[in-house]
Amino acid sequence: MNPKDLFIFIGAPGSGKGSLSRLCVDELGLTQLSTGFLCRKHIAEKTPIGEKIDLVINSGKLIPDNMILDMVKQWLGEHINSVQGIILDGFPRTGSQAEALQNLIEQQLPNFTVNVVKLAISNQAVTQRLLNRSICQNQNCQAVYSTAENSRLRPKKDGICDRCSSPLRKRDDDAEAVIAQRLHDYNDQERELMSFYADHGVNVVTINVEQPLESVFEEFKQHFGY
Repeated sequence: MNPKDLFIFIGAPGSGKGSLSRLCVDELGLTQLSTGFLCRKHIAEKTPIGEKIDLVINSGKLIPDNMILDMVKQWLGEHINSVQGIILDGFPRTGSQAEALQNLIEQQLPNFTVNVVKLAISNQAVTQRLLNRSICQNQNCQAVYSTAENSRLRPKKDGICDRCSSPLRKRDDDAEAVIAQRLHDYNDQERELMSFYADHGVNVVTINVEQPLESVFEEFKQHFGY
């Protein structure tokens, strides 16, 4: 059996993980596994794991690693045989999650080649992106757009999703003070992840994402032979 690609996208909030993933899905036939999307979907559908996650979030706590891992395991069990390749967006976030994922890959994904991709961007650029970000309200779509002038990600019609015609909204946490704290937390997590992959001899491909999305996508394809 030919190996399939498993891409782990590591990047700050607003670095473009979702936008790059969408291009990979639409043009390369890869499948995106976004843990954020999965959490919201389980909560909206009131599944057993969704009710547990909702309870944790409403209590102001972080979702435990075991809940995230259970959700990922369930998704893989349902999709592993039908996908050509997988992009992990939003997981792992910590060294302990990376270790758990490594064990999961060895157990469930022996025919996958693991590729770690770091999306490099400055805090200033991230802040501007998030302040201009809007997201489709449809839980099954959640496409990401920008209100910035001349952005490739501007919707064709203001406030309306190009894909499903649902209304767009700003996330409550896309406010400057909140963004600063999120970036502080993320930078600590990134150092932990980079240390884990360095210790395990995993090569990390770094792509500068402060260039147009089309250029980012071309560089991605060149790196991985697509």
